[in-house]
Amino acid sequence: MQAQAPIRAEESGDEFQSAGDEIQMSVIALFTWIVTILAGLVLLIIWIIEYDAEFQTAAATRLPVPVISLHALLGLGGLMLWIGYLLLDQKRLAWATVAALGAVAVLGLIMAARWIRVYRAVSNPGPSLTRSAIVPPERNFPLPVVILHGLLAVTTLVLVLFTVLGVVH
Repeated sequence: MQAQAPIRAEESGDEFQSAGDEIQMSVIALFTWIVTILAGLVLLIIWIIEYDAEFQTAAATRLPVPVISLHALLGLGGLMLWIGYLLLDQKRLAWATVAALGAVAVLGLIMAARWIRVYRAVSNPGPSLTRSAIVPPERNFPLPVVILHGLLAVTTLVLVLFTVLGVVH
């Protein structure tokens, strides 16, 4: 009988499996990010439709335009960085993505805290065509869409962090 040499990890496929898991996780992060942006676009469209600068003295928005704009632009910019990372496989792009996502998350939490105050303080005004009450535009956000956007954002952040840190098993 011949003695067999021990099988190294590289030969057993463990390293390949780990790389495959990382690729899968990064692609899942890409898809969750895209769906997060779509939910955010729904909220942005509602905010734009309901926002009227003329009536801002009666029911001013609690979500400043620069915060909303920066949140959206950093979210899209981070997505572009992530796509660059997936195509070029450069770790610095992945870390730049994490930095962008961190800023997006902070801005999102600020907006969520301000939105919760409006949601609790102002009663549901009903359909915008038939109502007489003037409410801040963010009061018209559908609760399920806000929750979906937040949950998908957290999921995306975790998946991106796990991919960048190499936490795959």
